[in-house]
Amino acid sequence: MIKPYYETELGKLYHGDCLEILPQLTEKVDLVLTSPPYDNLRDYKGFSFDFEGVVNGLSTAIVDGGIIVWIVSDATIKGSETGTSFKQALYFKEIGLNLHDTMIYGKNGFAFPEATRYQPIFEYMFVFSKGKPKSFNPLKRKNKYGGIVKREFERKKDGTIQNEKDRYYLEEGNYGNIWMFDTGYMHSSKDPIAYQHPAIFPDKLAQDHIRSWSNPGDIVLDPFLGSGTTAVACERLGRRWIGIEISEEYCKIAVKRIEQERAQLKLCL
Repeated sequence: MIKPYYETELGKLYHGDCLEILPQLTEKVDLVLTSPPYDNLRDYKGFSFDFEGVVNGLSTAIVDGGIIVWIVSDATIKGSETGTSFKQALYFKEIGLNLHDTMIYGKNGFAFPEATRYQPIFEYMFVFSKGKPKSFNPLKRKNKYGGIVKREFERKKDGTIQNEKDRYYLEEGNYGNIWMFDTGYMHSSKDPIAYQHPAIFPDKLAQDHIRSWSNPGDIVLDPFLGSGTTAVACERLGRRWIGIEISEEYCKIAVKRIEQERAQLKLCL
């Protein structure tokens, strides 16, 4: 039986290849939240990535009704984007998962100016489900027309307008599926340790997905834990977690961040 590299009351971190560790997990997980290495956009200590093997393992690891949030983008090679993200999304569907939502992770800034195209300021957040999602806790926003009644029309398939009726707008509605975040140093995270990893996603992004697709006590898995963002968010939100990371250097970074978060939470009690 595989032993954790590190553990808390809520979670376990395994050091090793997720392809080898996933089959040894004894509990099914409710949510997978991860940003895998893609298109060699970053140097991850020279480790390779078996996409199909990992996805097959994840589809087995999640419960019926479980969710996989897969955050990816595409490199531009010889003037053309690779399209890797779309190929990956189609493979998830081929093995029987639903493409429940195609979300966008928008960035309020960009790393380097582009000379021949518009600035790349987003990544895809594909949300896959194993059947009907068992949990959805939508984030809410104030409606522009909340609390008022407006006269509206319905349009038929042929384009003609039919019934005219009054519609009452609720005070709040669900967020849209484009989420914007401030990114860059001390924006994605307020924790300087996190930036010892070459590619982090925002702390708030992790928290928002965990709130949306899981409930307290559920198990959240990140098979590419990296700097530990998913685990830190789970500690904060009361979710159980499993992290897998092949680089021991990154495991040490994740442990430091988790310990720091736990110490901060104790101070708040």
